[in-house]
Amino acid sequence: MATATSNMHVAIAKPFTFPSCEVSKSSVAVFSGGIREASWTKLKSSCHISSTHVISQNIASSPVKFNRLVTKAISESNDTKPLPGLPIDLRGKRAFIAGIADDNGYGWAIAKSLAAAGAEILVGTWVPALNIFETSLRRGKFDESRVLPDGSLMEITKEVAESVKEDFGSIDILVHSLANGPEVSKPLLETSRYGYLAAISASSYSYVSLLKHFVPIMNPGGASISLTYIAAERIIPGYGGGMSSAKAALESDTKVLAFEAGRKHRIRVNTISAGPLGSRAAKAIGFIDMMIDYSSENAPLQKELSAEEVGNAAAFLASPLASAITGTVLYVDNGLNAMGVGVDSPVFKDLNIPRDNQR
Repeated sequence: MATATSNMHVAIAKPFTFPSCEVSKSSVAVFSGGIREASWTKLKSSCHISSTHVISQNIASSPVKFNRLVTKAISESNDTKPLPGLPIDLRGKRAFIAGIADDNGYGWAIAKSLAAAGAEILVGTWVPALNIFETSLRRGKFDESRVLPDGSLMEITKEVAESVKEDFGSIDILVHSLANGPEVSKPLLETSRYGYLAAISASSYSYVSLLKHFVPIMNPGGASISLTYIAAERIIPGYGGGMSSAKAALESDTKVLAFEAGRKHRIRVNTISAGPLGSRAAKAIGFIDMMIDYSSENAPLQKELSAEEVGNAAAFLASPLASAITGTVLYVDNGLNAMGVGVDSPVFKDLNIPRDNQR
């Protein structure tokens, strides 16, 4: 366990082009932490977000273009001594996280966990969400989530940087937190070809494209992480428009990419199957609150999943502690994936099903 001091700067980098996704402006935030003594409960950090621009995606077929989008985190600690015990130490590592649009989703949580472990964070946001993101920051809507472990408030400054490669040289961690299905509310049988292919393009192929373009500047031994959902392998009524197919493709691609990126570049590739979270993006589906309640009633661990728990799992996968883990789907869902039936069904009313009496 350790006490960390982190300094966050958001920077913007000039365009980076990816086939299949177009990022016009990019939002960038930087988190970094220099870890010192013992105790994650006393993480001290002082962050600066230097600017907000976004990742825009053109679902059609035009290349994805990241325009000025980078966040830079600078650690204030020069301590390079090994930490005691078995901590997650990402000091000296740099991560790029694609797909952050607000402060209550998994992307933001992953950024904070990586920063708490000492990593420098570069963040990209969807172009359509840029105005909302910047306005929310300006009006103080993110103030509560900007509060750091030591009680200080993350400061925001303005900076402009060159492209990721020119300005930062290389990265060690790549996180894909992008998903979109324009017809997600439609049953699969009613989904159009456009809607289906758009979901696959934005939610699955975008990861292939992202990794393809970042691999050349990733240091050997690096890690890439994406986010998937149990709908990839189980039926989730209401999660339509080809999104279940897109998540299934993402999980399959994770295995193939783990082989190819591992053999050619010594990069590990994993995906986290996260449980339901009431983020802004998830609320667009329309039934996320029901899924959260269902999970609480039926998962082995009867509690609401927090974004921080997923962020911490990502920090582990990105760290040397997971150096032999690749091609894996890591479930962070309170164990819901292990259930074969919903135990809250009236069918089981006469069974003596154990419950968490401390809820």
